[in-house]
Amino acid sequence: MGLTISSLFNRLFGKQNVRILMVGLDAAGKTTILYKLKLGEVVTTIPTIGFNVESVEYKNISFTVWDVGGQDKIRPLWRHYFQNTQGLIFVVDSNDRERINEAQDELHKMLNEDELRDAVLLVFANKQDLPNAMSAADITTALALQNLRNKKWFIQGTVATEGTGLYEGLDWLSEQIAK
Repeated sequence: MGLTISSLFNRLFGKQNVRILMVGLDAAGKTTILYKLKLGEVVTTIPTIGFNVESVEYKNISFTVWDVGGQDKIRPLWRHYFQNTQGLIFVVDSNDRERINEAQDELHKMLNEDELRDAVLLVFANKQDLPNAMSAADITTALALQNLRNKKWFIQGTVATEGTGLYEGLDWLSEQIAK
């Protein structure tokens, strides 16, 4: 009985630690998103060679977010970060129409990995403020998200530099992980 009350108390008032992997092609806005969530401000970034890792507190969840570089030479290393990942944030540059098929290929390659079988997928359709940005619906089609079976996924339009859409995406992610 005491253990049940203790576990209920921790679920209601304690922080749940969650491992989140954030990936996407280079220049999609991953590092900008990470530091906007962590610091609440935009920081000047350079292309990530390797990874950034930060703890982000949101509601009753402590997200350990791994932001892994997206250059094509680094992408084969993504798989080394898959183990124990509960949530995958895939960031897409909504304005980069030329590489949307490449983004789709990389996303589906990852989703076929056994270590990500149970991870929920949040897609941030970033840079929605740019004049030629594809809508979240267009990106859903381009990434073939509607074809995903047995995978919880959600797409959220974002503007990382303003913080628009980031917390709505985290709301969905935290709800899915808490289940």
